[in-house]
Amino acid sequence: MILKRAVQEERERAFLAPYALVSEKSRGRVYSEEECPFRTAFQRDRDRIIHSKAFRRLEYKTQVFAYYEGDHYRTRLTHTLEAAQIARSIAQYLGANEDLTHAIALAHDLGHTPFGHAGEHALHDLMDRYGGFEHNYQSLRVVDILEARYPEFPGLNLTFETRSGIIRHSTVYDNPSTDSAEDFVKDPQPSIEAQIVNRADEIAYNCHDIEDGLRSGFFDDSEVSDLSLWREVTRLITERYPALDRDTMRYQCIRALIDTFIRDLVGETEQGLQREGFKSPEDLAQAASPVVDFSPRMKGWKKDLNGFLHTRFYTHHKILRMQYKAYRLLRDLFQEYVDRPSQLPPGVQKRIKEAGDTQERIVCDYIAGMTDRFALDEHRKLFLPYEY
Repeated sequence: MILKRAVQEERERAFLAPYALVSEKSRGRVYSEEECPFRTAFQRDRDRIIHSKAFRRLEYKTQVFAYYEGDHYRTRLTHTLEAAQIARSIAQYLGANEDLTHAIALAHDLGHTPFGHAGEHALHDLMDRYGGFEHNYQSLRVVDILEARYPEFPGLNLTFETRSGIIRHSTVYDNPSTDSAEDFVKDPQPSIEAQIVNRADEIAYNCHDIEDGLRSGFFDDSEVSDLSLWREVTRLITERYPALDRDTMRYQCIRALIDTFIRDLVGETEQGLQREGFKSPEDLAQAASPVVDFSPRMKGWKKDLNGFLHTRFYTHHKILRMQYKAYRLLRDLFQEYVDRPSQLPPGVQKRIKEAGDTQERIVCDYIAGMTDRFALDEHRKLFLPYEY
């Protein structure tokens, strides 16, 4: 039997929880389109995101380590895939819409600059007089405007629900102002699917940053053992496998760490959902606080973990050295392109002449879309006399 869209929509109605968003009740797209006969609206969003240029570029964008630091460290793409997998699992457990959750997770970092948060800070400072820069808004700008894939409309023309999940992305390290996103923040809370992505993102980067930090030697097993949460998972693995080699032990501990986070999140969220008894997505959107959350005990453990990573990893002198270099590099590119836009590709020059945005915003878009590798190459071509 061919599972046409109508059959899949019927399955959503039958199997999803009452607080989940269903695709047939989507608030639609900015530009009307004929529906796909086989895919739901949210599945179509997911596919458009995966096939976008911005998604492919994530392979060579920094998570914490620049791409040239080693083949085994996470990039922005591998982080996105890990976060999306965790988010989809949580959505399945909680009866939320897996396809919408997957789409939001795959798109949540499309607006990230080269060189991670260092690049974002550089562009925010450089754009201070022109509206600033924030990667969630840039992600929305990518899917709404910058991905030129279709003759009928700009961007990817995603559904309102996916776009709302992108702009309302919020974690410990992502707390954007919502002042200029009025269409998406009329309700106190985002959808449960968007909330799931927010927490899955935190789980993914907490766990893989511990693994990458250990692999890099920036801290060792004895130091991370100061954390109660790490001691808990190492105890479980040691009891189960008492004779593991170091690398396998670390892998199993990271695996157990992810599992511990997910079990806690699902259990605490399930209690909240039962207590509140939401009858619809609209009910959930009016809640006083997010319903997808960790237990008080896990929040304490997680706070300690975030503090450890900030002290021992994110502010390590080698990481900061790379970040300062990235800041200077993007500053050089920005100023050179603004002062001498004739050095930009013809398509970007055309946007400067035709678009309603300022020249600075268009230059910012161009730089934000670069991979680490391309930004380094551009800097060499612009500033080294024997490069062209």
